[in-house]
Amino acid sequence: MKPLIIDIQGIGPAAEESLAEHGYRTLRKLAGTTVGKLATVPGFSEARAGKVIAAAAELLRSESGEKGAKGKQAGKDKKGKNDKKGKKGKKGKKGKKGKKGKKGKKGRK
Repeated sequence: MKPLIIDIQGIGPAAEESLAEHGYRTLRKLAGTTVGKLATVPGFSEARAGKVIAAAAELLRSESGEKGAKGKQAGKDKKGKNDKKGKKGKKGKKGKKGKKGKKGKKGRK
């Protein structure tokens, strides 16, 4: 069954009716609006509007089967490691090897 606006926690029949009167009749419409626009609806502060928009988007993601993890994977390689950390780790290892090699040469003289 498709989720409805009333499925959002904190949205009851009165809030649902108020949203509908202002053109928000679907989760897609609600998830696609801005905090500023939704805050113009009576009974919706900016804080409440932000929570409702996020909840609507989450319901849409769960409906379509997405886990929402795609955005979290940005900047990571196939192994799930952060690209920057991997590069720093490699440089650090090379630097340590280089220092050890120099100490060994000084000790030989």
